[in-house]
Amino acid sequence: MSDTDEPDVLVLRTGTHGMPVEQYVAAIRERLPEQTVELARTPGAERDRIEDVRFVTGMTLDEDLLEAAENLEVFACAYAGTGHLPLEQLEERNVAVTNASGVHGPNIGEHVLGAILRYTRRFHVGARRQERREWRHYQAYELQGSTVTIVGLGAIGEAVAERLEPFGVETIGVRYSPEKGGPTDEVIGFEDDAFDDALARTDYLVLACPLTDTTRGLIGHDEFVTMDPDAVLVNVARGPVVDTDALVAALRSSWIRGASLDVTDPEPLPEEHPLWTLENVQITPHNAGHTPEYYERLADIVAENARRFGEDPETELRNQVRP
Repeated sequence: MSDTDEPDVLVLRTGTHGMPVEQYVAAIRERLPEQTVELARTPGAERDRIEDVRFVTGMTLDEDLLEAAENLEVFACAYAGTGHLPLEQLEERNVAVTNASGVHGPNIGEHVLGAILRYTRRFHVGARRQERREWRHYQAYELQGSTVTIVGLGAIGEAVAERLEPFGVETIGVRYSPEKGGPTDEVIGFEDDAFDDALARTDYLVLACPLTDTTRGLIGHDEFVTMDPDAVLVNVARGPVVDTDALVAALRSSWIRGASLDVTDPEPLPEEHPLWTLENVQITPHNAGHTPEYYERLADIVAENARRFGEDPETELRNQVRP
């Protein structure tokens, strides 16, 4: 391909989860043997090559690079969230934006299930006694018959509900439009009375929702007091969905039994933060999204959209979020 040839798909240089972006490029090429897929491996290559390309995919797209993308029609974001993108400028330019929704379902679903089972069977207590070489029994819990409330019934929330089904639990789903239903036994909205009633019945509260005006600070002092003292919080959403100071107080005061946090506020969590030292807290460094299958699943979505766009630029794209 000469320097003047326009690739069908341009891939920007930033990778994710410590995996080389070349793997992403290879996965797209495998799915699009009839199209040209080019990797812009340096900042200079990104600026030079994006000028004429109509279909671009990558983790980020800053305003300066967007300014250089004179003919851009589709930006396929390689993350599920798009809040980090210059969305207003993209909308002004009438650039279609897609995301990676659905890519994380299996791995984050497994992460949540693992966290719930950890607190149910109290493996963390067993690990501490193993470190001390202490053969002493401890009490555990049983997941069967528990109530699990899942806030957010997108691809991740649905994956969590699907994986919980064989365990004989009651599930409550919380979403903006409860009339749409969902994979849980019960579906409610964010109204105070319905939500508070669900919290009072909840053994495991799973947060798998986007960060919005409604969900920011959704779980605070009043919610922790409403929850049962044996309840466990699992947050794979965003840190600010939970009031951190209220969470620390709830854990110290035994208003809840424990918390599994893949996200925190602030993030990264400072070394001196008290959450690090609480024995009833599990912290993972925003790692639930990692999976060796990330690029493969993402390439399925992006390649399908590149194929649709090549056939008809006006067609609706999979996972389209803008315009």
